[in-house]
Amino acid sequence: MSPRSDFSIVKNVPGEPLVILDRNLGNMSVTNDAEAVVESLTREGLLPAERRLFYYDSDGGLDEITHKNGVFTGFLAGTKGGK
Repeated sequence: MSPRSDFSIVKNVPGEPLVILDRNLGNMSVTNDAEAVVESLTREGLLPAERRLFYYDSDGGLDEITHKNGVFTGFLAGTKGGK
């Protein structure tokens, strides 16, 4: 499954959480496309099981996308610590 949202990686430091930005270019939001985003980042080797994933939503808020074994499991709203 390919993401239908537009996002960019803003922080990719080994040993730290991966941080992405919802670019809000008129397609689906990262929030609504979270399953495909997690699957794609896992497939690309950027999101191993133990790595946390944070994202800046289209309003600029920083939230966490939770996952297990490459599968989206939910959100932690308002999580601070990805940047």
